[in-house]
Amino acid sequence: MKKLEKKAQELRIMIIQSLAAAGSGHPGGSLSAIDILTTLYYQEMTINTQNYQQRNRDHFVLSKGHGAPALYAVLADKGFFPKSDLMQLRKFGSHLQGHPDRNKTYGVDVSSGSLGQGLSIANGLALAKKIDNSDCYTFVLLGDGELQEGQVWEAVMSAAHYQLNRIIVLIDHNGLQIDGTNDVIMGVNDIGAKFTSFNWHVLHANGHDIPSIAKAVQMAKKQTSAPTVIVCETIKGKGVSFMENQVSWHGKAPSKEEAEKALAELKGAE
Repeated sequence: MKKLEKKAQELRIMIIQSLAAAGSGHPGGSLSAIDILTTLYYQEMTINTQNYQQRNRDHFVLSKGHGAPALYAVLADKGFFPKSDLMQLRKFGSHLQGHPDRNKTYGVDVSSGSLGQGLSIANGLALAKKIDNSDCYTFVLLGDGELQEGQVWEAVMSAAHYQLNRIIVLIDHNGLQIDGTNDVIMGVNDIGAKFTSFNWHVLHANGHDIPSIAKAVQMAKKQTSAPTVIVCETIKGKGVSFMENQVSWHGKAPSKEEAEKALAELKGAE
């Protein structure tokens, strides 16, 4: 677990470096989600460069596609493409778009970014696995602001109806979205109670504590008749003091000076 925590810090550094090079992008939600992605890609999921072309493996859907810098950092570190490519984030002609594109970036399972659609796509993947009698999982990362989209709840209802027990959804619950707090924009209220009412199995985790996330995922894998949601309590901009819990850092890249300050903090905490 200590190695994974160190890895998450390394990935935070890569996120800040790529965003500073791009001059645009989304640091807040990338930093809040990186501990979740670290837990999944380095411990809980069967996705790697050797099996990526295979049908029978776990799949991952980054429904909150604006968190792409976090996913790209992981994929680069895992060897899906050179780390140097991260410096081309959001550049014209680069394969690293502002939102993931599976046709351009090796390692991306689903093109995403139109908020609310990820779970519907994941349902299709999970249904295919069920038909194949596969024992693999479909993981989905949703943003909490994304829960304001009606399509999410149609997909939630469908997953429960078809007993897609090998879908595991993780919610990046940082309480902030681009225009302010969730509560002010459109309250999502008790997320766990909502999923329970749709007959989902509900778990909770500290989204910045890797053992907590891993334990929840392992518990989710024991479910045999219902999909599982893990509500991960997170902090927007986690790891960079001046970004934490600041809605202004939802979609603004750091300047050169801000990036230097952020990197000094992150490297000092390694």
